Amino acid sequence: MKLTVIGCWGGYPKQNEASSGYILEHEGYHLLIDCGSGVLSKLQNIIQPEQLDAVIVSHYHPDHIADIGVLQHARLIQGFLGIDMPTLPIYAHEFDQHEFAKLTYKQITKGIAYDPTITMKLGPFQVSFLKTNHPVPCYAMRFEAAGKVLVYTADSSFKEEFIEFSRHADVLLCECNFYGHQNGQSAGHMTSIDAGQLAERAAVKQLILTHLPHYGNKVDLITEASGEFTGIIKLANEFLSISL
Repeated sequence: MKLTVIGCWGGYPKQNEASSGYILEHEGYHLLIDCGSGVLSKLQNIIQPEQLDAVIVSHYHPDHIADIGVLQHARLIQGFLGIDMPTLPIYAHEFDQHEFAKLTYKQITKGIAYDPTITMKLGPFQVSFLKTNHPVPCYAMRFEAAGKVLVYTADSSFKEEFIEFSRHADVLLCECNFYGHQNGQSAGHMTSIDAGQLAERAAVKQLILTHLPHYGNKVDLITEASGEFTGIIKLANEFLSISL
């Protein structure tokens, strides 16, 4: 299993970068996790839009879905240019019917509702879900394949259920939109200290901080998290690649 960060910014993309988007690969299968603003432009440095096998979406805030329409048009145009492509499945929850309906576009993409109460098989991955603490319905995801585990928290403040959900993950891709001295609870986001405590209590092997703030010294996020977690900690950055 291989994870590549396409975009890692919370809220909106930093200049010339992208908000949330990650490629997860295994056995030649390419899954795009979230598709925020700027993701499609940056994605093409790694893989072309027509090479994606599926997309999965945590929730419908723009920094996680803004480039879905752009992806749809990219595949449409490639079809006009003679590339034969199957309909791309986009998996998401259906608790916002207005947004869910936009995932289906002609024969280009089709929105498919996941049931967050059950584990889903998606290509080579087993995917399970955890509802997060966020102002809108949002789901964390646990991806398992070939004995390896990636947990993506999506957007959430800390909740105890994350500990068991993340237990012994090889990589915890954890949102970190606030510094340790701040309180992200009301906004539905974690601090660096929350992320470090989660990683330590869940006994994960590696912590990747993502959904980063646009201000402050980002190195402080690692310093603060390392006060709680003694394992490997990295800041997500554009095109960071990790093999599990």
